[in-house]
Amino acid sequence: MRTIIKNAVIVNEGKQQQASLMIEDNLIADIIPAQQQQPEAADANIIDASGCYVLPGIIDDHVHFREPGLTDKADMESESRAAAAGGVTTCFDMPNTMPPTTTIEALHEKQAIAASKCHINHAFFFGATNSNAHLFEQIDPRTVPGIKLFMGSSTGNMLVDNNEQLMHIFSNTTMPIMAHCEDTAIINRNMAEAKARYGNQIDIAQHPLIRSEEACLKSTMQAVQLAQRTGAHLHIAHITTAKELQYIREKHLPNVTTEATVGHLWFCDADYQQLGALIKVNPAIKTAADREALRQGLTNGDINVIGTDHAPHLLAQKQGGCAQAASGMPMIQFSLPAMLELTDQGVLSITQLVQLMCHQPATLFGVRRRGFIRRGYKADLVIVKKDCPWTVTPSLIESKCGWSPMQGHTFHWKIQTTLCNGHPVYHQGKTDNSYVGQPVEFCR
Repeated sequence: MRTIIKNAVIVNEGKQQQASLMIEDNLIADIIPAQQQQPEAADANIIDASGCYVLPGIIDDHVHFREPGLTDKADMESESRAAAAGGVTTCFDMPNTMPPTTTIEALHEKQAIAASKCHINHAFFFGATNSNAHLFEQIDPRTVPGIKLFMGSSTGNMLVDNNEQLMHIFSNTTMPIMAHCEDTAIINRNMAEAKARYGNQIDIAQHPLIRSEEACLKSTMQAVQLAQRTGAHLHIAHITTAKELQYIREKHLPNVTTEATVGHLWFCDADYQQLGALIKVNPAIKTAADREALRQGLTNGDINVIGTDHAPHLLAQKQGGCAQAASGMPMIQFSLPAMLELTDQGVLSITQLVQLMCHQPATLFGVRRRGFIRRGYKADLVIVKKDCPWTVTPSLIESKCGWSPMQGHTFHWKIQTTLCNGHPVYHQGKTDNSYVGQPVEFCR
């Protein structure tokens, strides 16, 4: 199968250039600058990308597709369909499902499910517990992005708060350790104080005070110190505060990397008034000053990767205040349009966006032949067009839960086409529901 993308502005490795792309089967065969003779179109599928930008497909290092066990709110088919509609071609799924991905058998089960129904490329984190570090040596590191570690309250038995076991985890893997950093004791103390003051109906505006800056900073400091002692690669998930960024910057450890999520880059605590529990996530969305520090981190080197922490819940589960409403929100379909809006606002450039959402996730995790527009690489690509206003309505939401905190927002960038391994899995508003992506391979 031969495809030619013509008349595109290709954004890749810090540059923009007018060029055509030739795809043969699932690989990028050639990149032809506009000033050179253009390829012959005989027997090729032609995509005219006039007025469009072509980016590498987005690699989202942090999603919860909820399967197995939580498929009332999401599953691999529905959420990978949403991902494709949002220009995401590769995702790394988290282990807090039912059963949790904390055994080799559970890992293989997830891989088998994805092989039959996930529309994009996929890989699965292995979850750490207080008692399973001995299983790490049984994991094929070429098939798994890393170890997920919850150093804060989590679903099931995945909270690891034993210092000896934390040291054991950091000392027993060469794969990245992606850590959720919140101090459970501080959160529990803050929740008890809030209940004593307000009863069980605690206003959602208290959420960033309960899951506080102090809780995040203390846990992040502990994780960084463990990485410093062991040399392990620590990847701090969904960082939320300026103080955490400052602490990590001062430590300046090459084996510590950071992720910011689209939700924390887009919203701040002022948005609780309008959106309430729809933007309740853990760790909490915090102040406008914290959001500004995160945004600055996109261009000053403090942030290495942008993910989503895409975490659907049924709308009924998002009702109530701090003590009742579920934490998590669906974001994957709108992550790229949202970040492109931030390029229009001058928060970052489109080349920096590609660095943070494509190149650096691939490099950080050692993804094989993805994340860049290069000859011989997998043809994971997204074609986007500027100045195409559209509004998020319920009918456009692909996630199974059927809602989004972005509902009613008008974006000005539109996803035209998403190619996964050279296949147009999404094109002009329609997803090819028969297509299944590939397992991600890691260079280790």
